[in-house]
Formats: sequence, C-alpha cells, structure tokens
Amino acid sequence: MQLENDMAKVTIDGIQIEVPDGTTILNAARMIGPDVAPPTMCYYSKLKTSGGYCRTCLVEVTKGSEKDPRPMPKLVASCRTTVMDGMEVSNNTSAKVKDARAGVVEFLLLNHPLDCPVCDQAGECHLQDLGYEHGNYKTRTDFERRTFDKIDIGDKVQLHMTRCILCYRCVKTAEQITDGRVHGVINRGDHAEISTYVAQAIDNDFSGNVIDVCPVGALTDKTFRFKSRVWFTKPVDAHRSCDTCSGKVVLWYQGEEVLRVTGRKDEWGEVEEFICNTCRFDKKKTSDWTIEGPRKINRHSVIAANHYTNLVKPKEFKLNEIKQITE
Repeated sequence: MQLENDMAKVTIDGIQIEVPDGTTILNAARMIGPDVAPPTMCYYSKLKTSGGYCRTCLVEVTKGSEKDPRPMPKLVASCRTTVMDGMEVSNNTSAKVKDARAGVVEFLLLNHPLDCPVCDQAGECHLQDLGYEHGNYKTRTDFERRTFDKIDIGDKVQLHMTRCILCYRCVKTAEQITDGRVHGVINRGDHAEISTYVAQAIDNDFSGNVIDVCPVGALTDKTFRFKSRVWFTKPVDAHRSCDTCSGKVVLWYQGEEVLRVTGRKDEWGEVEEFICNTCRFDKKKTSDWTIEGPRKINRHSVIAANHYTNLVKPKEFKLNEIKQITE
C-alpha cells in the first residue's frame, strides 16, 4: 500500500498530477497524456537502463521542489530525472525546450539519409514524426553524410547502419531478453556504429525483437523488405498457443496474404510483450492463428488511412432525385 508521504505532486505544462516518489518526469507526463508527454527516441520502458542518449525528451524545470523552489539551471532529460514534491515543469509551453528540441532533431538528421521513399520504416518511423513536429525544413550542413555498407545479421534481419541514430535499444534488447548478446556499439564519435564485430549472425529465439524496438529503419525484417507500404496493409490482432512467448501478435495483411508479423505496441510505440522468432517469421498463414479483430491504430497515424472500424456509407442519390438549388 502506497503511503501518502510516498507521493509527490508535480505540475507539467500547468497540469498537476500526483505520482509515486521515484517516478521520472517523462512517465509522470505520460500519465497525464500524449499531448503533454515529451517525445523519445532511446527510452523504452520495457528495457532497463534505457534512455539518456538521444536528448529529445529535454524539459525545463522552472521550480525544483517545494523545499527548494530554485529552477534547474539547464534543461534536463525527462527520462532520467525524477520528480520532487512541488516540482513545476515546462515542456510544450517552453520556448527554450522547443528551440533545444529542434537542435536535437537537426543533429539526429545530420547523418541520417533522406531515403524515406525507399525505407521500409516509412509510415511508422519515429524520426519522421519527430522531424515533422519539431525539426527544421532544411539542413545547415554542407558535409558529406557518413555511410556504411548494409550487413545481413542472419537470414532474417538486415542492418542498415547508415540510418542508425545510436539509440542503443537493440543492444539492450539483445542483452536483456536473449540468451547472449553478440553485437554492440564499437568505435567512438562520428565513427561509432552497431556491429557484430565479425559479422556474426544474431541467432536466438528472440533476436527478431531488435526490429520492433528500432525507432528508425536501421534494423529491418528481410522477409518484408520492399513488399508493401504499411498504409496499404491491414493490421489484425491475433494469438496462438506458443511455448516460447505469449503468442500475442499483430498480423499485417495485404489481401489474404500475411506480409509480416510483429509484436503489439502501445500508444508510445513500445512492444507490450516480446515475441519469439517462430511466431514472427515461421507462422505466416491465417490457419496458424486465432484472429481477434482489427488492430486499433491511432487516428493520427498514416497507418490508419482507410482503416475504418465503424464505416457509415453516405446515402446514395439517384440522378432524378437531385434537385436544383434555388437559393
């Protein structure tokens, strides 16, 4: 049972909420709602020690706490900063935050290729959303972008390092939910890259989850590459009895064909339950699954285009029923 003195009141963008001590500013903002929550590219609630790399979730603390009301001198990463009783935070209402976030997006796009028209992540890419909502319309750099050769990490996953923003999600996924991590970040600064050192295959029951956690198109499903745009597919919730994972997935249909299988994601774009490779890559027949119904997609997402759960067709008029407007 949570005691009253274990709770803290924090105000974010003028909205007050009471949360348990130890809650980060980011999670407190998420409890209020998506309109207040800062964007994230590296934080992942299901992965321990994630966050603190991308700096997209920077916020301004205008009041430290009730005991010490002094504002924090610099913007802080909301995913790593815990709330204090009486704290006041500005996110969308802060000009400093908006300016800093635009700068962070510019840095993320500094080396990121603008190949969205041919990238399989287009339509569900967090960097696309971030750039559209917070970025500048053009770059200020004249330097050549860094490039890497594509690497096949096994027969199901391809690494396109040129698109990577070094969020570390895939590294932590392999480290925390698989039998053994065989890849990581090597080198430093502009030369840093995700690598398996000797091009080893990531081969274990849950290796495919690195595809789901990647916020950009750096890690892609080779069985789905260039087959279709996500907005042309129909996502359907389904489940099966699986000895390795929960068996709860999303099937992405085009017509009667299952093009890909992914884990179910919440409103923050995070996988609810990680799924095994058997469910992801080997079970692509409708007969393998129990269909639950259409997947509910946020109406603001491009994936929601033409996906209607309660379609009401307009009344059809016959030519002789149309009357001339006299007014």
